[in-house]
Amino acid sequence: MKGKIFWLALATSMIFALTTGGMAAEVIHVGGITDQSGATADVGKDYALGLEEAVAWINDTGGINGKMIELHMFDYGYKRDEAVTLYDKLKTREDVIAILGWGTGDTEALSQTVSKDKMPYVSASYSAHLTDPEKTPYNLFFSPDYSSSARAAVTAWYDEIWMKDPKYKSRRESGDKPKFMCFYHHAHPYCSAPIKAVKEQAELLGMEIGQDQDLSLKALDAKTQILAAKRFKADLIWHGNTTQSVSVAMKDARTLRLGAYHAINVWGFDENLPRLAGPAAENAIGVSPCAFYGEDAPGMDTVIEYAKKVHPDVPQHKRLIRTIQAWSATKLLAEGMKRADAAGALNGETILKEGIESMSGYDLGLGAAPVSYTAEDHRPTSKVNIYIYRNKDFELLSQINLKERWPDKWNNQWLGY
Repeated sequence: MKGKIFWLALATSMIFALTTGGMAAEVIHVGGITDQSGATADVGKDYALGLEEAVAWINDTGGINGKMIELHMFDYGYKRDEAVTLYDKLKTREDVIAILGWGTGDTEALSQTVSKDKMPYVSASYSAHLTDPEKTPYNLFFSPDYSSSARAAVTAWYDEIWMKDPKYKSRRESGDKPKFMCFYHHAHPYCSAPIKAVKEQAELLGMEIGQDQDLSLKALDAKTQILAAKRFKADLIWHGNTTQSVSVAMKDARTLRLGAYHAINVWGFDENLPRLAGPAAENAIGVSPCAFYGEDAPGMDTVIEYAKKVHPDVPQHKRLIRTIQAWSATKLLAEGMKRADAAGALNGETILKEGIESMSGYDLGLGAAPVSYTAEDHRPTSKVNIYIYRNKDFELLSQINLKERWPDKWNNQWLGY
């Protein structure tokens, strides 16, 4: 079996440190399933670092009401079957009570199993398919779901660019429809998860929708897809892949003078995008569920401190927003465990019901929107921050509150996809 266990008793406190009474601190076993070598390793490596650092900080600051977390973390290489195997190992051999997971395909494949096992599974997949507690009660995450994020990104472009940019004035006045197209790896559940939703949103906003373009997560060339977009005369491209292949498409779009805007999903929009895409990244629009690494936000000083402390060999300029996402996920799980423990029982069911589902407007810090969960709805928030990269900086373009803008659709139609 590929993968490596990291016994995260790092930093200044150790898992078996003595309490003031001379007894070993109680240990809580938590699993970690990450991608550090597969198709999404371009974003997964930094996320894995963040998990380790966040757990170290939690242990250094008292753990879970005095109980220390032991993180058993594996690299599954973005292979669904390997994730299933690792889940079984973590449950049966390591006796974990919760898991910090990764991808959409594996998380969705495990959803019924974790529900049966009552295993809280806080993933880096933000698929809307995981937000309906009637179907997937033990799947959780801190971020706006992929579908909400895609809807918000398209809406922000429509509001702030199409409706305001003078270059579109004559087209607006003539009743011309903006043209929209999706680029993503069709075979990967993560990439395809929000496509139905984002197309519905484009249609809701009066856009003309072109043919989807299949672009590999490992693509080195996107000229065929860009030429198709050019023939369609696309105004806006939705990118559903991770940063590496998104940057390839954006560079080819600039070379071929496509002239369209690019709206990018959360895992394709980070500090590496301008490094990889260069000038082609200018005016890229993307989803950000939290602060970028080093941005001025509550708790950021601690994140940087522990990045230097736990992984001093990793240069600061190479750290990404993925670290912040990992911290946010870990803090969500930790708070759920603290509340469950305080309620008298630390197990999967109480972590969910007494912990996570008791949160209403809970502030994780780090620039994330406050999160709320109920037994009927596991969408953490209806607020989505959309950023634009311009003049060598990420700046907020708009915050879209989907529940406020489309309350009937939010309450009655959009849950679960």
